[in-house]
Amino acid sequence: MVDDHQVVRRGVAGVIADANSGWEVCGEASTGREAVAAAASLRPDIVVMDLSMPDMNGLEATREILKNNPGIEVLILSMHESEQMVHDVLGAGARGYILKRDAGNDLITALEALRQHKLFFTSRVSEVVLGGYLGRTAAEAPAQGASSRLSPRERQIVKLVAESKSNKEVANILQISVKTVESHRANIMEKLGLHSVTELVRYAIRNNIVEC
Repeated sequence: MVDDHQVVRRGVAGVIADANSGWEVCGEASTGREAVAAAASLRPDIVVMDLSMPDMNGLEATREILKNNPGIEVLILSMHESEQMVHDVLGAGARGYILKRDAGNDLITALEALRQHKLFFTSRVSEVVLGGYLGRTAAEAPAQGASSRLSPRERQIVKLVAESKSNKEVANILQISVKTVESHRANIMEKLGLHSVTELVRYAIRNNIVEC
């Protein structure tokens, strides 16, 4: 179980214990890096992963875990429900996505689905994805698809910029050059069709890249 809030980890462990389903929590981690190390040593069947964490976020941790241990399944447990986030989660290799508020009802069902290597999405997440798909017209879909999907690195930069980090601070955090940051920012603004940092912040909040 990976979450930076101990109360969430304890809550998930409680749901699993109360269900008497045969599942048990073999380890916990509070950051993405801890999760990668724990997965390598414990080799769990499933990692239940939060998305918003310090040090390394859930998407990056998921990629690292699956790169090193492809037999592990990853279930995302998050408060976010945007279509973009679901797209990124699937791109990272996770096969399940449930909302924290639905964990009491859906967690055990999701674990069983992933045990059989099946996809599982909580009903609200499925509605978000389907609604986004149906809401696009054939004419606007190519443009919207190209503009709304950012690479993992671009999402990192959007998050840091939206948190008021300067180009130099972003470069130091990501260990890249300031020039590279500037290039990414320009590409992001062009891809999203944005013209100011204010618009970028609004985009970040709307797509749950940062919390308002």
